Amino acid sequence: MCSHIFAKEHLHTFLYTIPEVRVIGRSFRWLWTASGLSNIGDGIAVLGVSLIAVTLTRSPFLVSLAGAAATLPWLLLALHAGAVVDRHDRRRIMVVASWARAGVLAALATAAWLGALNLPVLLAGALLIGVAEVFSDTSAQSVLPMAVPRDRLDSANGQLIAVQTVGNNFLGGPLAGLLLVIGPAAVLGAPALLYAVAGLALCGMRGRFRVEAPSTRSLRADIGDGLRYLRDHRVLRALAAFAGVLNFANAAYFAVFVLWVVGDGSRVGLPAAGYGILTAALAAGAVTGSLLAGRLARRAGQVRTLLTANLVNSLLLLVPVLIPTPVAIGVTAALLGATNAISNVILVSLRQRLIPEDLLGRVNASYRLIGMGTTPLGAAAGGLLGTYAGLPAVFCAASALCVIAVVLVSRAVSTRSVAAAEASSARPTALHPA
Repeated sequence: MCSHIFAKEHLHTFLYTIPEVRVIGRSFRWLWTASGLSNIGDGIAVLGVSLIAVTLTRSPFLVSLAGAAATLPWLLLALHAGAVVDRHDRRRIMVVASWARAGVLAALATAAWLGALNLPVLLAGALLIGVAEVFSDTSAQSVLPMAVPRDRLDSANGQLIAVQTVGNNFLGGPLAGLLLVIGPAAVLGAPALLYAVAGLALCGMRGRFRVEAPSTRSLRADIGDGLRYLRDHRVLRALAAFAGVLNFANAAYFAVFVLWVVGDGSRVGLPAAGYGILTAALAAGAVTGSLLAGRLARRAGQVRTLLTANLVNSLLLLVPVLIPTPVAIGVTAALLGATNAISNVILVSLRQRLIPEDLLGRVNASYRLIGMGTTPLGAAAGGLLGTYAGLPAVFCAASALCVIAVVLVSRAVSTRSVAAAEASSARPTALHPA
């Protein structure tokens, strides 16, 4: 009951901020709409694949492979996606990626309808969806500075992360649990339709979404430029390593979390529909965090807010082990959502300010190769550790690793170094920043 009330109040907060989307501009409105639709699809698909996997096996390692398959493309294709995004129309890439995901999910839904869906087929579909996600997400973060003024990036990112969170968790998560009652075909077919409509919405964006002088060199040379820029940029390099460690730990944690919470053999014993409601509490906190992130960063400073949010988030990971009750986990989910959203808004806005437009795709992809490339490794590691040492060992290890990462990045990134890097980014493009 508390989770329902909490989620409802924060959904009203989110709806109250929608007029701000209208102010930012037409292209942003279409991007915001498409993001909302596709993230409802994400929420259904991601949670749905995990819930379907649990019906096919109770092995922690095999269940974790669903998360690993979906994120493995970040490790394999992030650099190539970044180079492609800097050469071609970024909006068009997002349209193609949306329709590709719709096609893959429609095929999986058909297999489920025919009774031919098994774990290998499910994992193959998750892998293909992940490939499309790499190109879509890299394009989305690179197209935003072209769609909104530079001084509105914090607000635009906050609005995007808010609608993404509402779509992913508040709507998508609960819908996945409800659709699973109908059957796997419904869980997979619904997001296919949403991705298709999101692709149409993106076609409404108007403006220039391709760099003025795209590179004509080889992809290998362009990828090298992005890697070198990240390597030589002290702040971005430290933040990329920080994101990599956090994502590794969180992937390990949440790859097996469903086994701790859902089913008769779990510690908490929630039904599948209850797990969807739990994600609504996560979304409620995340909406608030995403909308307050800019204000908190201005008052307390970007770096201090970033570090505090991540430290609190790291310690909260222990609560489901210490207090394995639905109410405690629901409140924790809301706080995790808020701190995650605050961190994401600050990190994404920083990258968009620190990276020149013509390098944004490549450097962003290089950053996310480290930040997201560790995710499939973490998911697999969580499955293995959970198999041999138990699920509590995974949760405690993930929390400890996140705390260590916060301590280490606090020594490498300061308010002064970030300010200096932002000032430097306003100068002409330098492939080897100081």
